[in-house]
Parts: sequence; C-alpha cells; structure tokens
Amino acid sequence: MGLNFRKSISLGHGLKLNLSKGGPSVSFGKKGLRQTISATGRSTTTVGIPGTGVYYSKQKNLKSLFGGLFGGKKSSEKEEKASKKGSKAEKAEAEPKKKETKAAKEPKAAVNLEENKKKVETYEAYVDSIKSVHKICDDKIDWEGLSTDGLPAGIKIGTEAYNEWKTLNELSLKVIEGDIDAYLTVIDEMHPFDDLLEYGSNFEVGTDDPTEMSVEFEVKSEKVVPDYSLSLLASGEVSEKPLSKSAYYELMQDYVCSTAIRVARDTFALLPVKTCKVHAVDKVLNSATGNEEEMTILSVAIDKDRLAGINMDRIDPSDALEALGCKMSFKKTSGFGSVNRV
Repeated sequence: MGLNFRKSISLGHGLKLNLSKGGPSVSFGKKGLRQTISATGRSTTTVGIPGTGVYYSKQKNLKSLFGGLFGGKKSSEKEEKASKKGSKAEKAEAEPKKKETKAAKEPKAAVNLEENKKKVETYEAYVDSIKSVHKICDDKIDWEGLSTDGLPAGIKIGTEAYNEWKTLNELSLKVIEGDIDAYLTVIDEMHPFDDLLEYGSNFEVGTDDPTEMSVEFEVKSEKVVPDYSLSLLASGEVSEKPLSKSAYYELMQDYVCSTAIRVARDTFALLPVKTCKVHAVDKVLNSATGNEEEMTILSVAIDKDRLAGINMDRIDPSDALEALGCKMSFKKTSGFGSVNRV
C-alpha cells in the first residue's frame, strides 16, 4: 500500500525514504553521537548539533530489553513442542519398557517462586509497553535556534567543526523555509522511526506539502501482540492461558493506535509541520475473495496543536485517536477491517 510519492528508495532495516525531484543535497556530520545506558537498562542515543547546544535524543523501548522473548506467536512454540513430544512417544513405543528408575520416584523439584514472579512481571511489562508506545517521544529540534547569524564562539573557519556548523546552519534555514528536500534529508539522517522497527513495523514517509508529512507503517501484529496470558498461581507456578478473541483484539487495537500517536509525536518533534497523516496497514481477511490481503486499517490526520493538548500518560490511545477523527473499523470479536484513507 505505497504512498505514491514521486520517488522512493530503501534505506534498509525496513525504512523507505520518498524524495522529490531535486533529491537531498546536504547531510549531517556524525560528531556528537553517543549512547548511554541507565541503571534500569534503558538505552538513549543522543546526537549533538555542533556549536549550538541543541541535542536530539532517542530512547529504545521496553521490547529491546526482553531479549526477543516476545518475538513471535506462542502457538508456534507449542506446535514445535508437540512435534518433539510426538517423536519421543514414537521412540518409546519402539523400545521395550524399562523399569521405573529411582530418579522417577523422587518428588518434583521445589517451585522457583522468584524466577516465576520475574517471568510474569516481564510479560506484564511487555504488554504494558505495546500499549504505551505513545508515552515517550524524541526531543524536539529547535530549527530556529540552529540558524545563527554569526559563527558560534569556539569554532574556527576551515576546521571540521566549522564545516559541520555551516552544513547544519544551511540545512536549518531550508527546513524553516519549508524545503521538502531538506525535510527528507533530516529523516534520512536521523531515522526517527528506527526504534519503532523493534515492534516489527516498516515505514514509508513522504510529502508534497511543506505543512504536512505522511507516514505509513505496516503493523505486523502477529509478531508483536501475544495471544496468551501469564499469571502466578497460589502454588507459585506460572499459569499460561490463551487470550480470548476480544482481549487479543483489544490489545492489538491499543498497540496500533499507540504506535500511530507515537509516529505523529516523533514527526512533530523532528520537523516544523502542522499536520501528520498516519496510515497503518496490515493483512486483513477479504470476505469477497476469502484471502488475507494487505489493507489500510487505520488512517488519521493529526493536528500538531490538538495533539499537544493531550495528556499522554492518562489517555486510552484508541479513544484518543477516535477523538482526533481517525478512520478505523474495529470490532472486539473480529478485529480491524479495511478503511479508506484520509
């Protein structure tokens, strides 16, 4: 479901960049890039703009801390276990029965309560993270502050720092003027949606209007949303149960809507646009053909000022997008349906 802009190239890692006729003509320097990891394990990457004191920060989401624990459907793991179990059963039938060993008579090992608690807490933290993608966003870049009239103190003409400052100063002026090529250069260099790729989504960005940016992302809900729940029993053991259809689809809805809001927040932090159009696509059953086809399941034009007035820590992402006028066809018993784009 492409955005049909004038030109599109792949940037790798599932990110595409749409270009206008002229194409990007300038690029960022790489100085000032650093990464820090806090005591809680959160990773932050910061890009410093030379000579300005302005920084652009990104924080990795919770999923990166879980070591791929939720990288796919639980059902596939069960199928694999069932297959192994079947192989063992066939082998047992082919061999003569052995006498019960002393080890078999020994009681079960004690339940590791702390380990099971951690497993359940990790699951709950992950579920909360995919409903809370919208709660953090990138630091805003002050493009007005970057366009300085004179040379910043401490930077000498002819040095590498001077060349970087000059390039960024020229770029900031173009961004302020609404140069679309400059917008796309910024996206190319900063990769604002790279941390969201950990949720399994591909991104395509572009515009023909300097006051807005359009972003399309592929949901890939099967790789992100778990179809089971974990809870701790009174015995200290972990209980695993499949989610009901309604619980699964509601979690998927929150994940998609939360990600859409985050995309808009990151876009507004990066560029001086007034509107961000976000389109989410996923594979949906086409009742006319009986086949799953990639369709738009959510489309919304988000106004920067209206979004700024929302308390991100307290909203329900699905309710928030509905209030913003999104197009979304959703049923608790069947999930998302296809919609037309805004």
